[in-house]
Amino acid sequence: MPQTGLPLLSVLIWLPILGGACCLLLGNARADMARWLGLAFALATLALSVPLLTGFDHANAGMQFVEQHAWIPAYDIRYHLGADGISVALIALTTLTTVLALVGAWGVDKRVSQYYAAFLLLEGLMIGVFCAMDAMLFYVFFEAMLIPMFVIIGVWGGPRRVYASLKFFLYTFLGSVFMLVGLIWLYLKGGSWQLADLAALPLTMPEQAWLFFAFLIAFAVKVPMFPVHTWLPDAHVEAPTAGSVILAAIMLKIGGYGFLRFSLPILPDASHAYAGLVIALSIIAIVYVALVALVQDDMKKLIAYSSVAHMGFVTLGVFVAVLLVRDAGNADGARLGMQGAMVQMISHGFVSGAMFSCVGVLYDRLHTRMIRDYGGVANAMPWFALFWVLFAMANCGLPGTAGFIGEWMVILGTVKVNFWLGALAATALIFGAAYTLWMYKRVYFGDVANDHVKELEDINAREFVMMAMLAVSVLAMGLYPKPFTDVMHTSVNGLLQHVAASKLPKLPTQP
Repeated sequence: MPQTGLPLLSVLIWLPILGGACCLLLGNARADMARWLGLAFALATLALSVPLLTGFDHANAGMQFVEQHAWIPAYDIRYHLGADGISVALIALTTLTTVLALVGAWGVDKRVSQYYAAFLLLEGLMIGVFCAMDAMLFYVFFEAMLIPMFVIIGVWGGPRRVYASLKFFLYTFLGSVFMLVGLIWLYLKGGSWQLADLAALPLTMPEQAWLFFAFLIAFAVKVPMFPVHTWLPDAHVEAPTAGSVILAAIMLKIGGYGFLRFSLPILPDASHAYAGLVIALSIIAIVYVALVALVQDDMKKLIAYSSVAHMGFVTLGVFVAVLLVRDAGNADGARLGMQGAMVQMISHGFVSGAMFSCVGVLYDRLHTRMIRDYGGVANAMPWFALFWVLFAMANCGLPGTAGFIGEWMVILGTVKVNFWLGALAATALIFGAAYTLWMYKRVYFGDVANDHVKELEDINAREFVMMAMLAVSVLAMGLYPKPFTDVMHTSVNGLLQHVAASKLPKLPTQP
């Protein structure tokens, strides 16, 4: 039933967009006011996400906080919002990460009002993606969020920002065109854009197969999966620090979310038939891309490649769950893989956001990201080195940190499908430790490669607060992940029930 009272999801979407418009109206002459106003709107959005968490009914597998209004009646396109446990977790991650990104971007001095406006607009659109229950509304939010990120990279990025922003836009936009074609076909066949109606629409295997690959292209680019991941290192290297934080922590998760919201419930038989393909691509991403990260000499590029490897666990866990629930009837193993994928999405948001924030702190001081330009940073910045060693351990998958929980759950689920696949996935813990600790050793210990390193000042109060909040998040999730799994438990069970039920037309029984 539609919710009465405060339309909480609409407020979460449109409040930051309103804040972005207010920042734009301030103009460049009031940079300090734009910073504080932008942060105030981001904090207000974060505060409003708290009742979303506290008011969420964990026992209800359906959509909650529902809002539904006519939008384009001629085509039955509705402004239809709702949130389940999967959505709620990602919305909370979005609101928290945006606040941390804006705090970290305090030192930006170029077009400040537009900078903060772009991030607030992006926040509202990303929350819209996680709330949309109408396929066309989802697509509008899905495409619109490319615009502020394109502007962020293209205006405030590095020397090759135009190339990186165009590559980012073309890859993600062209991929989603296939999804649009698939959605239009589904509407013509079923007469509805509502995700619940599409999930109930009977489809033959050839129909599901074509639609599966249309969605796969769109969501694989967004994750990104191998081999369509090459836009990500360029985008990260050229993006400003806050842009990299949002891109890694939130935007990549939208690809994984798309598989959960579209591919699995709407196309369960094709998802099962082609699960092996997605699992193979995920294993390649985990192993091969991790090896590529080992040879990088740019800190941002190394972390970008590690993000591709870590996100491989998301797609691996999702499609391992499909095989387990369909082939083996192993609901517990399927739940382990699916929840592991979800936990990995949240934990990667914290860990990757922290890693890119740390690179940004160093870049703000020395204006270089090259590993060879550093050395001995721990002597000049001991507090900063302490935070980064925690985040580095989380990136390695150290038990007790957020980086361990999701990956270990996915590995355990994968072993239930095939031991050797699980063993290959587990090599990520070795490779992750290799490239992360190699980078940490060369940057923070050893000989000083740059005399300016000796003059570095340790993190200030603003940076300390940002690092401390990230550290608390990383440790809290690593030491006590139960609240994160509880909020999504019932929704994951409901999704697995959809996947377990075939949508293929039943053949008539023989007399």
